[in-house]
Amino acid sequence: MDFEFSHIPVLFNETIDSLNIKPDGIYVDGTAGGGGHSEAILKRLTIGKLISIDQDPDAIEVVTKRLSKYPGSIIVRGNFADMKSLCASVGVTEIDGALMDIGVSSYQLDNPERGFSYHNDAPLDMRMSKEGLSAADIVNTYSWQQIAEILSRYGEEKFAVSIAKNIVKAREVSPVKTTLELSEIVKNSYPAAARREKGHPARQTFQALRIAVNGELDKLQEGLSEAFDLLKSGGRLSIITFHSLEDRIVKQQMNKWCEGCTCPKHFPVCVCGNKPKGTLIYKKGLAPSEEELERNPRARSSRLRVIEKL
Repeated sequence: MDFEFSHIPVLFNETIDSLNIKPDGIYVDGTAGGGGHSEAILKRLTIGKLISIDQDPDAIEVVTKRLSKYPGSIIVRGNFADMKSLCASVGVTEIDGALMDIGVSSYQLDNPERGFSYHNDAPLDMRMSKEGLSAADIVNTYSWQQIAEILSRYGEEKFAVSIAKNIVKAREVSPVKTTLELSEIVKNSYPAAARREKGHPARQTFQALRIAVNGELDKLQEGLSEAFDLLKSGGRLSIITFHSLEDRIVKQQMNKWCEGCTCPKHFPVCVCGNKPKGTLIYKKGLAPSEEELERNPRARSSRLRVIEKL
């Protein structure tokens, strides 16, 4: 693999600190990527263990090499949605903390071959695991209604119908195989006035297809539950999100865990028996500092949310 697997982690120190790491604890990095977070956690462990999980074979190759000098490092290929069974496979049933950095890594975005970016010409792929349904499969086989639904739901794209119909029209002539072909179709589907607005017209379409290809939002919901179930009491779950759809899922789920009695206010005593399962470390989540945004503009939409299990 000649393209360096790097990822500029956002809210880096804040995230590591938020885990409240104990030197003898057991932790999970559900999105190992290039290993930046994993290595920072391992440096704080003495006899503790860290299970680093990633579904991307390129990430696994890099992280295995990078973390080989740490005796507490355990590396597992898989999706964080299966965190409990992945941990069980290495004999772990309880953890002191888990971290998930949701979204696409800098490596995946910047490596043209992976087909995540509308800036380079490459096969239209977008599979984080390099397996299963690709973006090209969706674009070339789904009906315009199905494509429009994906763009609207996952990209909040207001020209979804026009883009979807133009994709279907283009593929009748020949299959849409590359990122630049798709990017051009999207650009031409935008009204001239909208095209002059800030940002690339294809941004939301590419985001939507990536989420659909990788089943990201469903996997996120499953991963949250799996990680929280694994936590010991006092353990923490730290999640970094990059757009409003992910952040909404994390925020709502964490709020639900923090909810106590749901009986009507006029009831003299609680009959529902609901008790809060967790407490939020940051009430509104943490956003990057101005200084960080200057260094890494990609961090703009990121947010860190942390919950501690009671």
